[in-house]
Amino acid sequence: MTPSSAIDIHQHLWPSELIDALRARQHPPRMAGWTLLLDGEPPYEVSPDDHQAHGRRAAEPGRIVVGLSSPLGIEDLPADQARPLLSAWHDGAAALRPEFDAWASVHRQDPDLQGLARQLSDGFVGLQIPATWLATPSGVDRLGAVLAVAAAADRPVFVHPGPTAPVTDPADIRPDWWAAVVDYPSQLLAAWWSWHAAGRSQFPDLRICFAAGAGLGPVHHERYLARGGRPLVVDSGTFVDTSSYSRQGVDSLIRVLGVDPIVVGSDRPYGRPFETDQGDAAVMAFRYTNPLRLLEGTRT
Repeated sequence: MTPSSAIDIHQHLWPSELIDALRARQHPPRMAGWTLLLDGEPPYEVSPDDHQAHGRRAAEPGRIVVGLSSPLGIEDLPADQARPLLSAWHDGAAALRPEFDAWASVHRQDPDLQGLARQLSDGFVGLQIPATWLATPSGVDRLGAVLAVAAAADRPVFVHPGPTAPVTDPADIRPDWWAAVVDYPSQLLAAWWSWHAAGRSQFPDLRICFAAGAGLGPVHHERYLARGGRPLVVDSGTFVDTSSYSRQGVDSLIRVLGVDPIVVGSDRPYGRPFETDQGDAAVMAFRYTNPLRLLEGTRT
C-alpha cells in the first residue's frame, strides 16, 4: 500500500455553499463570521484553514470521504429550514469531486427518498445518519425506508454522532470537552446496540460503519453476556472507525472484533488518524482493505 492508495472514510470539510447558508441563518445552527453557534455546546471558533479544500488535498494523499457535521443538527431541523442547508451540502460536496468523495444526508422527518437514490447513483459513496436516530431499536423501524434505499443501491451507511440536547439550566455548567467525551460516545454506544438488536435482522446485506469505535460499544459484549446475551458473532458487514482513539481504544476493539471490521476514520480537522503499531498487515487492513470493503463491498 502506498500513501496515495490509503482511504480515510471520516473527514469534515465544509464547502463554501454550506458556510454561506449557515451564515444566512438567524438561529442555531448558524455561523457568525467564523464562530459556530449551536444549541447545547459552547461557541466554537472555526479555523478557515481547516475548510480549504486545496490545502487539505495538498497535505494528504489518498482517498478522502467527507461528511456533513451531524452535531450541527441540520438533519433534525424543521423541513423548511433543513432543505436549503442539505442542498448546500450536497451541491458543495459534489463540486469537490474528484479530489474528495462524500456521504449523502437526509432529513429525519421528511426524507427525500428519490433524491437520496439519485445521489447514491451519482457519486455519493453512501448515507450518513446521526447516531441519535438509532437511540433505541425502534429507530431501525422508523428509518426503514431510508435504510432500504441504501441497501437497494448497495451503498453503506455511516453512523456519526448527532446533536446534543440544549442546556436549559444555567447552573448546569459543562466543560468544553463534555459533548465529545460523554455525549457522542453514549450516542454511538446506543446506536451500536440498537443495530445489534434490530438492524442486521432487517437488513442482512447492508454495510454499516459506526464512528469512533461505536463509542467502544463492542467492548461491552462481556456485560451483555453476563446479562443473558448471546456470544458475539463478528459481522463482516459491520465496521467501526478509529476516530479519536489510539492504542488503548483500538487495541480493545481488536480484542473483541479482530482486525477486519476496523477502518481508519480520522475525523479531520478535529482529529488525526491512529498510527497503528500492529505491523504492516494491520496498516494495510485499516487503511485500505477494510475501508474498500466498506465502501465498495469488495475484498480486492
